[in-house]
This record gives sequence, C-alpha cells and structure tokens, in this order.
Amino acid sequence: MPVFWVGNRDYVLICAVVAVLVFFTAHRVESRYKLLLWLDAIGLSAFSVMGAAKGLAITGSPVVSIITGMLTATFGGILRDLLAGEPSVLLRPEIYVTAALAGATIFTLGDVAGLAQIVSGLAGFAVAFAVRGGALRFGWSFASYKSRPGRRPEDIK
Repeated sequence: MPVFWVGNRDYVLICAVVAVLVFFTAHRVESRYKLLLWLDAIGLSAFSVMGAAKGLAITGSPVVSIITGMLTATFGGILRDLLAGEPSVLLRPEIYVTAALAGATIFTLGDVAGLAQIVSGLAGFAVAFAVRGGALRFGWSFASYKSRPGRRPEDIK
C-alpha cells in the first residue's frame, strides 16, 4: 500500500502551491517567523488528527493510532527545523509533542467512543491547537529535568 501522498497527488500539489505562495509573499509579513510558528501549529493540529485516523483505520488499535498521530504531526516540525538550520523543536523546552499527543488522543477517544469522525477530528484539532497556541501565546513549557550531581566512586559502599 503506497504512502498516502503517493496515492493522492493533491497533497503534493497543495504543498507546492503554498510553497510558491509563501516564497513570493513572505517579504510582506513583518514577523515571518511568528507567522510560520502559527501556521505550523495549524499543521501540527491537523496532522495529529490525520495521522491518528490513518493509524486507527489501518490497525484498529487506539494505542497505535495515538502514536501514529503524534509521530506524523511532530515530524513536520523536525523537518522544518532541519531545513531552517534551527535547533530541533524536540530539544527546546516549549510544548510541541504534547500538543500532538493531546490532539491524537482526543481524536482517538472520540472515534472509539462512537462519535462521528468529523466531530472527533474537530475536537482533536481544537485541543492540539489550543495546547500549542497556548504555548506560543503564553510561553507555556515544561519544567526542565534537574539531575542530581553524580556520585564519586568512593561514596558508593
């Protein structure tokens, strides 16, 4: 079974049209990076739901669905950072993967509960976007891991 974008060229066409549009209009936006982050939040939210839907449709497993949604959504941000020469979003303290996890989880729970897929999808999108948008707008982040100082060999009995 081919990857979804190979079987349906509309995805590639949409990406190409948006890339050309951004190329020719990006100079008009005062804060391109901020706009890029908000557009990425939309993409993260959408792909967390679409990835979860694809995982659930193929395997029928809610756990696989959630993981597929999270990975599908976060790969775009990793790719963005790689192409932009930025430190990976995975290494920064901002909330990113958790937003994708939340969106995929809400979609999957709604679908398993018997809600219409459009309702589950909109709910998952809204939750992912709210979490990621809150992180962008209000600077939400998780506390950093604080390791204990290492022990010296002579301290071990």
